[in-house]
Amino acid sequence: MRLQAAHLFEQDVSPVQVAHRLRVSTKSAYQWRRRWCAGGEAALASKGPGGAVCRLSAGQVARLREDKLELASRQEGRSVWDIASHYTHVFLDDLDKLRIRPATVWAKATDHIEEMIEFARALEEKGYAYELESGFYFDTAKVPDYGKLALLDLEGLREGARVAPTPGKRNATDFALWRASPKDATRLMEWDSPWGPGAPGWHLECSVMSMKYLGERFDVHTGGVDHIPVHHTNEIAQSEAYLGGPWVPFWLHNEVINLRQAKMSKSKGGTLLLSDLGQQGFHPLTYRLFLLGSHYRNQTEFTWRGLEGARVAQRRLLERLGERVARDADHPLTYEEAAARLEGPGRSYLERLDEAISTDLNTAQALAVLTRVSRDDEIGRDALGVLGAAFEAVLAFGLLDLEPKDIEPPARKLLLAPDEIDQLLGEREDARRRGDFAVADEIRDMLERLGIEVRDTPEGAVLIAIRPSRKHRPPTSDSAAPPGLDRRASHEDQIVNLGLMATDFPQYRLSFDRPE
Repeated sequence: MRLQAAHLFEQDVSPVQVAHRLRVSTKSAYQWRRRWCAGGEAALASKGPGGAVCRLSAGQVARLREDKLELASRQEGRSVWDIASHYTHVFLDDLDKLRIRPATVWAKATDHIEEMIEFARALEEKGYAYELESGFYFDTAKVPDYGKLALLDLEGLREGARVAPTPGKRNATDFALWRASPKDATRLMEWDSPWGPGAPGWHLECSVMSMKYLGERFDVHTGGVDHIPVHHTNEIAQSEAYLGGPWVPFWLHNEVINLRQAKMSKSKGGTLLLSDLGQQGFHPLTYRLFLLGSHYRNQTEFTWRGLEGARVAQRRLLERLGERVARDADHPLTYEEAAARLEGPGRSYLERLDEAISTDLNTAQALAVLTRVSRDDEIGRDALGVLGAAFEAVLAFGLLDLEPKDIEPPARKLLLAPDEIDQLLGEREDARRRGDFAVADEIRDMLERLGIEVRDTPEGAVLIAIRPSRKHRPPTSDSAAPPGLDRRASHEDQIVNLGLMATDFPQYRLSFDRPE
């Protein structure tokens, strides 16, 4: 995210515009610009029509273009190949734990250097590129609709581009197709090219590899919202210039997870890993359910209490299905397989699942349908088993093979702060007053799993610790969020990309809004 911001600052985009495009707070954007601007606040003193000028030093420009692998290699004292291999295995292991189906092809950028060079040469022959001492650049002025995906204000960028960090660049938005190696140094990863030794630009590899394995034109391109203003904008420009026409018609962008409330057990680097959740006693599929509880285009605020709410919801679903369905389903069922075995109310629920997922992958609505199915006594044992297998084919959070005990944590690390306990007790008492005993019981069950038993007496609720406590820094949570899966996020400082893919469910009538 900060690298994206740095690319925009290099183009002299204001912090307010950066905050809007990257969906972060303006406070974060101003902080990031101060870190990148040479001399701190002193460098921001000069004013112009577009505001303060961000003057990047030569060293900062070099760091902006520094390869992440090379930077990690210097920091960790390991080869770039070792680092790439290590994090590839960690990534694949996490995908497996989250039950995300593996890709048909795992393409490595380093195996496609020659194709990237040929792609860049084709752009040069078409007149879309030019060479500088620092590399080989794409001329965005040659693309009349450049920035259409991000709705960029190109005139504003050109007027505000009073400082050119890269000598010779024709336009502030021009980007590198090939990054030349320094004259007096050798990159840890570099290749020969018609423009001298160096490495491919950040955007080139994606266009080249996607066209190779999906065809020159394909239907859907996905990614995080932070890629809209720079990476995907430049992908579209170079790909449509190469093809001489439209490239991908549909773009799906997932929103971010806000980690403002993740105050404990953050791994080094300021983010939260799947392994961190495991250390806190959460099953990976509980986290998957937590993510499925909000739409992929909505920000989700991570809270420990929200994750515990997802566990309660998951446990109750497993309990309801386990009470009525034998654990002998052999595999998830596709739409056709399930439809052939259902009729009446069961078939109606299947159609509602189909409708939810076909409406821009509305997994939150699909979960609501599943909850209703699990509570419907009119659905027979066989039909419920078929529906469970159909829902598992899409949602994949353990309906067919997990038992409630499989997701239970060691409670000692999940104790709440006193103010959170008071808040939960208040919410429980309010629910009891209005007769909503299901919510009251859910809050009581949550507290029990966190090591606190609630006993109701004529004088009020009495709390009893049912497990030994230990000192630690308890997690804070969002006071406005109820214990459950309905979450809304705010634009805060610490955000990361979320990528979650549901398993295949053939014959869905997927419909998406086509970008203008």
